[in-house]
Parts: sequence; structure tokens; C-alpha cells
Amino acid sequence: MKNVYDVLSERGYIAQCSHPEELRELLGKEKITFYIGYDPTADSLHIGHYVALMTMAYMQRAGHTPIVLLGAGTAMVGDPSGKTDMRRMLTAEELDHNAACFQSQMERLLDFSDGKAIIANNAEWLRPLNFLEFMRDIGSLFSVNRMLTAECYKQRMERGLTFFEMSYMLLQSYDFLELNRRYGCVLQMGGDDQWSNILNGADLIRRKEQKPAFALTNQLLLTHEGKKMGKTEKGALWLDKTKTSVYDFYQYWRNVDDADVETCLRLLTFLPLEDIKGMVAEGGAALNEAKRTLAYTLTAQVHGEEEAAKAQKAAEALFGGGGDMEHVPTVKLTAADVEATGLRVVDLLVVSKLCPSKSDARRMIQGGGVSVDDEKVEDVAACVDASKLGDGLLLKKGKKGFVRILGA
Repeated sequence: MKNVYDVLSERGYIAQCSHPEELRELLGKEKITFYIGYDPTADSLHIGHYVALMTMAYMQRAGHTPIVLLGAGTAMVGDPSGKTDMRRMLTAEELDHNAACFQSQMERLLDFSDGKAIIANNAEWLRPLNFLEFMRDIGSLFSVNRMLTAECYKQRMERGLTFFEMSYMLLQSYDFLELNRRYGCVLQMGGDDQWSNILNGADLIRRKEQKPAFALTNQLLLTHEGKKMGKTEKGALWLDKTKTSVYDFYQYWRNVDDADVETCLRLLTFLPLEDIKGMVAEGGAALNEAKRTLAYTLTAQVHGEEEAAKAQKAAEALFGGGGDMEHVPTVKLTAADVEATGLRVVDLLVVSKLCPSKSDARRMIQGGGVSVDDEKVEDVAACVDASKLGDGLLLKKGKKGFVRILGA
């Protein structure tokens, strides 16, 4: 079997590695235990987490044992990396709930049966910590001068950085040490914005335990222009279908920029590299088909084959002139909804979440970007015909926003 380090490298996952030659040799001759941490600050993962999940899946398929570390302990502090302000502190109950949601989403990609993967929660060892003992045993090994050179802290110095937040690096490093002692974990992986935190954890084990430990970061999911991918008009692209509908998830990938298709296929799917290169090499119609493959494959990985097929049929009904409207995103109006909205198009745009506010809806209508059943709406006071709610009306915003409006 091919060394998984080479697989990750060829597909473009690896950003930085602390001891690349030593780690590659180890991965080629032994089955190791490794971990990635996820702070449950929301009740769903989003697409930004997915590259790290894919690296875990590739490692597991190569025979290595992943530890999913749910950070219900560290999330009580909040990682300052990439943040301009201090995070809102969540309660222990909120964090535990979010951690459970994460696990259910990860099970689509990772195999947790028969000890093939480990779920750990750092609240188990962080919440009972004795402050003085921790600072004596762990804090004494960290140089404040060195910590302040880390990018995650430098960018916060002008706005203010609390000692509370500075402790995050110590706690994450301690997680690695604890997992090393409990499970023999020798590798921490994560996004490249976590490099300083991950590297310090590996250094702590090497200093404290006098044993090898490794840090490896994966590339962040960025567009060809260097911007974070996964931002939509409605916010983040969530893996929870109640936050981002399956149709919207599918359509996001169906509409990615041509220049980003190959990167997305490499980082977000298990399709062989030679197949990916073949799909994108020709351009034109072949590249359009590659987008279709990306959208279906990734949606199936996240939501299952059945949901992916429904989303694809909905897209074909709207854009391809085929299929039916059954699977198009639908809003069913109750009698109370009809009365409250008066079936005004402005209100329906907000109820359907095509527009975030009535003012935005009015601007869209005035700009000529709204239609009902392919007829442009020109009057901001326009209402739809109640008699047509039985069969459903197609409300459209711009080129890509659609929702089917039905009566109860």
C-alpha cells in the first residue's frame, strides 16, 4: 500500500510538517494513533472543517487510528487564531450538546466501529485541572516571548489580548500530551492556521516525555484568489441541512469557479487523481460535467446518496429543462403565513429566506432581480395570486436563488 504521507502530499493536503522525513518513515512502517481537535462552538461543522476530516479519513483508510478530540474544554476559553475579538463563552451544557452534533456528522466519513476510531473530549481532563499545578508543570515550559511571535497572538496585540486567551496554546499543547499518555498518540493534525498551537504540543511531548511527536497541518480550503471558500449570502456553508439546505449545498459546488474545480475535487473527494486530471483537462463541457460530479459526490458524502440525487433532480428541473419540481426547495405557507404576508412578494422573499430583510427584498425588486413563474416583478407592492398556490409558484431571486411557494 502506498505511504499515506505521499497520498496526502500528492493531493495537496500538506501545508507544514515538523519532521517530514521522520514522519513519512514512521507512517510507512507502523500503524500510528493521531488526532485532530474540533472546538464545538456551534452545533454543526461547516465546510471549513471538511479538509481536516478528509485527511483523517485518508489516514484511517491507510490503517492508522484517528482520535477525534472534541474540545468542550478548550472551547470554554476560545482559540484567538484568526479572531479580532474574544469569543462569547458558551456554557458547559451548550458545548456538550454541540460536541454530540459533531460526532453524528463525522460518522458519515469516519468508521467508529470496533475501535477503529476514538472519540475523546478534553473537558474530561481540562475542567478538573488545578491551576497552580498546571502552571508549575506545563506553564513553566512555555516562553511568553516565543508565544507572542506566533501569528495568532501578534494580530491581536493592538486590539488587546487577555491572559485567558493566551492560555489556549498551553491547553491545546497539554491535550496532545494527555492523548500521548492515554493512547500513545504521536501526531497532531489540523488546519494551517493552527500551526503554532500544534507545533508547541509536539515540542511539549518531546521535552516532557523525551519521545518523538509530530505536527502536521493541512491546507485551508481557499479559492484560487486566496479567499476562504464556503461563504454564501446566507453565511457559512454548514454540514447540517437545517442550517444549509441540501439543495443550496449542492448548488454551491455546482457553481464553483472553473479555476477551483480541480482543487475541490482533490481535497474534498476520494476520486482518483488521474480521473480528476482527466475531467478538468479538456475544459468546456467536460469541466462543466466535472462540476456536476463534484456537487453530487460531495453532497452524497455529507448527506447521503438519496439526498444528493434529490438535489441533482431539483437543479435539473430548474436549470436543465428536465426532471420535475418535486425536489426543488419548497416553502409551505400556513393560513397564518398567508394572512401575515398578504402574499406580498417582498414578504415572501423574506419568509422563504431568499432575502434577509424587506429592505433587501425591495432593492432586489427595484433592480429587476426578482421573478414569479419567470415573470419579472416590477412593483415592490406586488402580490402573488392565491389561486396558484395549490400547484406552487416559483419565486426566483437573481440567477441562482429559487424557492417553490405552496399553500398549506
